[in-house]
Amino acid sequence: MGAAEERKRKAVVLDASAFIAGLDPFSLEGQAFTVPGVRAEVGPGGLCSLRLRVAEESGKLVVRSPGEEALRKAREASAYMGDVIKLSEVDLELLALAIELKEEGYEPVLATDDYAIQNVAERMGLSFTPLATFGIREQLRWEVYCPACHARFPPDVEERACPICGTLLKRRPAGKRRGRRARASKA
Repeated sequence: MGAAEERKRKAVVLDASAFIAGLDPFSLEGQAFTVPGVRAEVGPGGLCSLRLRVAEESGKLVVRSPGEEALRKAREASAYMGDVIKLSEVDLELLALAIELKEEGYEPVLATDDYAIQNVAERMGLSFTPLATFGIREQLRWEVYCPACHARFPPDVEERACPICGTLLKRRPAGKRRGRRARASKA
């Protein structure tokens, strides 16, 4: 296989939502990939688990953990976008695996309905395809805040609870907040 052909290899990185939505890995063009944590998210029994196991045993699905460098890149991009408080470790591994596959010459597509994964993928120049939703319409950068004490935090905050009052942190689009404040100050 020549270098040009190798660069065009298709890869689909499957989130748990792909198996839950009923996606059949055998119907995909190219190689299917996922991370070990998706097994736990799919659960031990049922059709989703069976679909995953059969695809893996047949070689159509490769279950693989990404390397530390790709994980670092995924964490940095999710922190920059403010999605870090919404993404699980499995979500970060899926993004990292797509990064790694792209660096290996694949054309990876993330199959996921998770908006936070889609938002970070968009930031990183990774393709994604939603399954049971319409997917994101635009890329959003989020600000993180406490809904109780109204403290604001940088988008890369690692805590999930407010260090001031202990309330679970939330996020809101950074652009929308600025728009509301601008209208209020004119009144």
